[in-house]
Amino acid sequence: LLPVFFYGDCMHDEAELIMEDGGVYRNPTEVKMSQIVLPCHANHRKELSVGQLLKWMDSTACLSAERHAGCSCVTASVDDIHFERTIGVGQVVNIQAKVNRAFNTSMEVGIVASCEDLYSNSHWTVCQAFATFVARSTGTEKVHLKQLVPRTHREQVEYSVAAERRRMRLIHIDTMKDLLNSTSFQKGQDEEKEVPAERTRVESVELVLPPHANHQVSTFGGQIMAWMENVATIAASRLCNAHPTLRTIDMFHFRGPSQVGDRLILKAIVNNTFKNSMEVGVCAEAYQGEEPLRHINSAFMTFEVLDEEGSPRPLPPICPEPKDGKRRYQEAIARKKIRLDRKYIISCKYTEMPLSVPWDPTNQVYLSYNNVFALKMLAARNKWVLSSKKNNVKLYTLEENQTLSFRVEAEVKVPAARAFLLLSDLSRRPEWDKHYKQCELIVPVDEDDLIYRVLTPSVSEGGKVQDFILLASRRPPCDDGDPYVVALRSVTLPTHPPIDDINRGEVFCAGFTIYEVSESVSKINYYNQTNPGVLPYIATDIAGLSSSFCSTFLSCNKFLLENRTGPSVISNAAM
Repeated sequence: LLPVFFYGDCMHDEAELIMEDGGVYRNPTEVKMSQIVLPCHANHRKELSVGQLLKWMDSTACLSAERHAGCSCVTASVDDIHFERTIGVGQVVNIQAKVNRAFNTSMEVGIVASCEDLYSNSHWTVCQAFATFVARSTGTEKVHLKQLVPRTHREQVEYSVAAERRRMRLIHIDTMKDLLNSTSFQKGQDEEKEVPAERTRVESVELVLPPHANHQVSTFGGQIMAWMENVATIAASRLCNAHPTLRTIDMFHFRGPSQVGDRLILKAIVNNTFKNSMEVGVCAEAYQGEEPLRHINSAFMTFEVLDEEGSPRPLPPICPEPKDGKRRYQEAIARKKIRLDRKYIISCKYTEMPLSVPWDPTNQVYLSYNNVFALKMLAARNKWVLSSKKNNVKLYTLEENQTLSFRVEAEVKVPAARAFLLLSDLSRRPEWDKHYKQCELIVPVDEDDLIYRVLTPSVSEGGKVQDFILLASRRPPCDDGDPYVVALRSVTLPTHPPIDDINRGEVFCAGFTIYEVSESVSKINYYNQTNPGVLPYIATDIAGLSSSFCSTFLSCNKFLLENRTGPSVISNAAM
């Protein structure tokens, strides 16, 4: 579901935060584990087995969650994990986990696993994951978690983005359904070389004993994941008659609990093969005595088979079983497309990203995520410099990685929810922004995301006008203290190609954050990460040669005051 990515240049090591007592600040939920890899932890290649690594990661994350909650916690889900490197016998695994954000009864825990070579003193990252834990009460009432207070710049960024990741988890099933309903998948033509999927089927049973359980007598989530990885590896091996390497795990989702005494039935089968990889579906079911099976967990794992040079080998095509096999075959293709979209849209560093990305319904969820994520990352930068101030309207600039960004900030005597409603409707922006000559809603994607075509006047006399195709993603606050967010970025649509007489402009990252100061006052920030198409509109302001930014924001303030009364929620009619 979610991308495995690192924050790159914006997440460089921060200066240590010194407390009032002179000590160095450490996140109170942070938990670290270090383990040396012994032969009993390794596979046939003398590398740490992924199952063992998952157990260690789950244990570390659970301890972090319980440190924040003050009570027992259980694993609800683990987002996608991509394994970048392997770990050999004799090397050290260092795992760090900390709570990024707490919601009502659940919390997101960020986990980073790295490797340390004791002889060369080298370190490298192995994988990163985000796990969701749920607090368990001893009584009948639900546990309501205390809110996390981020202290450092890094914590503030992770806290902010965690809300968007949570939103993506909740809509993951709908994303899959929409993709399967809107796309037709063609089967390969080389049927003579197909391997029957039935040949790869694996079924194994495990008895849950006390060593497999945690201090709550529930089966360790990491232990279940390790057992699932084991049967998935066997299924993959049966297809290729070789030892496969696990590259990616799509989301683990725990659907029910398991306890000591359960019999866990683990099933795996190869769903589909691609040129150099295969997807294995695996599920875990539990029972005691004569009771019916309980679905505990499902996951999808992507394997490769490496040759002697470490390059992926071609794999034979799979012949799916009738009915359910064909469904799994098609769903595997859909998940592969999601992974590719996700990698293209989200996992790239900003310097590798094209400004405009083609939009279609199948990649909408990731474009929307990237849109909001990019704006939150820009807002979280801590090196903004005040360039000018006029009539309580402030202009800040930020030069970083050969990129110039600007931010305009002011307070308005309008409730934050009402300001959000008015500013998120781009069709009304020409009423106050002279740079918006015309704005047309062309694709109402859903209640949170809309695509507009914006026409802007020429910067120079006699020059061409510009147009932009913008995805607008709007988000209300997730918790008290969160801002309203309106994020903007360019996308491309086949229905709206560039026109000869009009320059096609592009916006990489722009938008508003709106904070509630009081019931009747809000603080508005407008951000824009400039590029050659945008810079001419703001260049004189940044150089201090004009103050048009102030007049534009005063015009915005007037527009908001004139429309101060009215609904504060977005209606379907407004869309």
